[in-house]
Amino acid sequence: MAKRYNDLSRRPATKNPKKKFCLVCEGRNTEPEYFRSIKRRFCGTLVEVQIAGGVGTPLTIAREAVKRKKAKKGRDSLSANDEVWAVFDIDTHPNVAEAANLCQSNGIGVARSNPCFELWLILHVRDYDRPASSADLLRDLRIERPEYNPNEGKTPDCNSLVQQVATAINRAEAQLRRRDEEGNIAGVPSTTVGRLVQAILTAAEQWNTE
Repeated sequence: MAKRYNDLSRRPATKNPKKKFCLVCEGRNTEPEYFRSIKRRFCGTLVEVQIAGGVGTPLTIAREAVKRKKAKKGRDSLSANDEVWAVFDIDTHPNVAEAANLCQSNGIGVARSNPCFELWLILHVRDYDRPASSADLLRDLRIERPEYNPNEGKTPDCNSLVQQVATAINRAEAQLRRRDEEGNIAGVPSTTVGRLVQAILTAAEQWNTE
């Protein structure tokens, strides 16, 4: 008679379920394309990045992020292990502090850029630490990445940019330390998008090696 295995301790170990990151973004083109590139290059199969682009102002984004975090039904519903992040520009938007507080009180991460997301992209190419407007950043990114043309909906080559993501994270953190020393950690220029990207990379490494 064949031997029967009823000892539960001998069952093969199984991986944890897929971890999801739900990103609610202000931009309709550049931010979604960047995070799709992160997903393609780093995430494998056990980390899923959901992207909702073109949502609007920081407060609108924060409210949508709360809605998605609380969703309990449907294929995009989230578990306690999943993360929701609001991705928005400070720029000249109103209600930024209210949006950040709403996210914090609901356990939602904030990946904000001052003045805009293009700052984070430039940090993949070079350091950038001078006062600048959104128009300045868009112009400077076009100099670094001639294929980028927001007026025509053309994004930079994000597949190329993400190869330097570790450098960008280090530059962004150094930038935040300088702003903190100046007494305004959210001042211009600064971005916390690197903290979101680091969270995704850490999850990808953890889940893909279990």
